[in-house]
Parts: sequence; C-alpha cells; structure tokens
Amino acid sequence: MAELNLSAVDKTYPGNVNVLRNINLDIDTGELIVFVGPSGCGKSTLLRMIAGLERITGGTLKINGQVVNDVPPAQRGIAMVFQSYALYPHMTVRDNMSFALKIAKKARAEIDAAVSNAAKILQLEPFLDRLPKALSGGQRQRVAIGRAIVRDPQVYLFDEPLSNLDAALRVATRIEIAQLKEAMPDRTMIYVTHDQVEAMTLASRIVVLANRGIAQVGSPMALYETPRNEFVAQFIGSPAMNILKGKITGVGERTEVSLHHGGKAVSSVPTRDTDMGLEVNVGVRPEDLQPCDEDYLYTAKVDYTEALGEVTILYFSPQGDDPPVIAKLPGVHASLRRQQVSMSAAMDKVHLFHQGTSLLYRD
Repeated sequence: MAELNLSAVDKTYPGNVNVLRNINLDIDTGELIVFVGPSGCGKSTLLRMIAGLERITGGTLKINGQVVNDVPPAQRGIAMVFQSYALYPHMTVRDNMSFALKIAKKARAEIDAAVSNAAKILQLEPFLDRLPKALSGGQRQRVAIGRAIVRDPQVYLFDEPLSNLDAALRVATRIEIAQLKEAMPDRTMIYVTHDQVEAMTLASRIVVLANRGIAQVGSPMALYETPRNEFVAQFIGSPAMNILKGKITGVGERTEVSLHHGGKAVSSVPTRDTDMGLEVNVGVRPEDLQPCDEDYLYTAKVDYTEALGEVTILYFSPQGDDPPVIAKLPGVHASLRRQQVSMSAAMDKVHLFHQGTSLLYRD
C-alpha cells in the first residue's frame, strides 16, 4: 500500500531559477499516474523529487502519511526505471536483476525466488544467463524493470522508459507495462512520458504540467473530452485541437458564435444574456469536423491531404487571422485536395474558451 501526497511542492535551482511551483497532488494506492507536458516543463524533475534524487525546496512530500522530504532514496520504498537501461554490461541478466538484493545482503534463497518471479512476469526466463549486449532494446528495458521488481517496492517510477525503442518495440513494451500493472494492482506507479499514446493508454489519471505548475489532472478521457484550458485542449489529442476566434451572438442553453472568418458554431455550453457579444475562442478537434453543405463552421480550400489508410488528414488554407484548420476524416479522401470544402461539428463537440484562458462555464 502506498499513497503519495504532494503539498505546495516547489523546486528552485541556485540563481533563483524556479522550475516547479505550488504542486498539489494526491496519488492513491494502485494508481498509474502519468506526467506529461512539453519539454522543460519539469516532468522528470518532479519524478526525481519523489525519488529523492532532487531536493524539494518548498512544500512537503508524504508517502503513506510520513513526510519524506529528507528521507534518503533507499529508504522511501521506491524503485526507479530510467530512460537509459543502466545495466552492468559485464553482468548477466540474472546478476543485474539480483545485484541490489546482494548489496542488501539478502539470503540466497530469497534472491533466487525474487529473480525467478520477476523473470516469469516479464518473460525473461530464457535470457537469465545472457549478457545485456546479447539482448534487444526491448529485452534490456524489461531487465531494467525486472531489477526494480525484485526489490518489491511500494512505488515504481518510470522516467520515459520507452523513448530509446523503435516504434514496434514501444508498442510491445507499452503493452507489457500495462500487463505488469494488472499483475500488481496494489502497487503505485508514476510514469513520465512525452508520448500521448503512452499517456492515454496506460494512465489511471494524467497530470498535465505547464508553466511551472499543473494545468489539469484527470482521467485520459476527461482531459480529452473536457479540457479546462486551451493548453490542455491542444496538448492532448493529435492533431491538436483547432482554435478559432469568434463572438457570442446567441445565448441560452445552446450558444451561437459567429466566427471571425464568417462561419458559425453552435455549442452546448450554456450562456447568459450578459455574455452577448463576448469574444471567445472556439475549439474543435480535427476528428469532430465533418463535411456539410450548409451552416458551416469552416469553409476553405484544402491545401494538402495525408491519406493514412484508415483516416485522411485535411489541411485547409488559413482564413483571416485564424491559424490553418486541420480535419481528420475516416476513410480515404485524397480527391478533396485543392477542393473548397465546408465543415461543421456537432454542438456537444464545440468547446468555448475565454480568450487565452479557461473553458467557458465548465470550471
């Protein structure tokens, strides 16, 4: 059992360089939490602070109710899997996995049982007597994970563990990590990645970091369907959500917005009479746009298409001061290139944002 509580946690480097500020987060036993965000947002720094490899300069970190700010890493009940495998090249898989237990002077029978159990979980039994150089990248990463498992920690920390693997190995190893979590439901895992697919498929909850703090916390689908601000709306999902400028011209249980380029959007976000004329940003995901003949949200010439087999990506010419719009249609639509195409979206798929800040009336 392992619960983590971060309260007003800050990280400031010498020279008054503040990289994380006022981080408040509760992590329950058995969750798989994923930290995502742009490069330099502090994902790995926050993970290393939890591990004890970076000093916390403000606030408190509790594990199972105990403040551990000054507790050494080895005494926190945590094991960390790094981006680089960090395996000893001269040791076999068995020796790499058992090394920490030997240093801790565990009994030989206990060490053998722990290694055997981890090897079985990770399907490494045929490779126990091989050196790391005789393994594939995915197998080496499994050894690194196995080295963490044998310690039987309460909390596992993963720092971009799949970034060194090719696309096929990333998929296979991601599935293995998901299966590992299912096999250890009472273990808490915290995972750092820049890969949205990893975040969406692995996480119980996603923590989106930006601007030195937490932009939003929620389940993968909650972040996808109800982003609290434009940053999360555009960071989660690929291609990114389209953002168009407009003005509210109809209020009530459904809201009408006249877009600056001449289109019209209808949203299920309720508004009041006092909102009439308010300048807003309209967000629509590329996959929620669909061709239409009238009452269009957006119409423009398709500059370019990418046919991916199951879907086609349409890139439209920019209109006015709005950025270019992208649509994602099921099937093959390469013939739409250079054509004038009008698009609409169901009103429950239209998001309204205060310009540059938060989702309208959802927070």
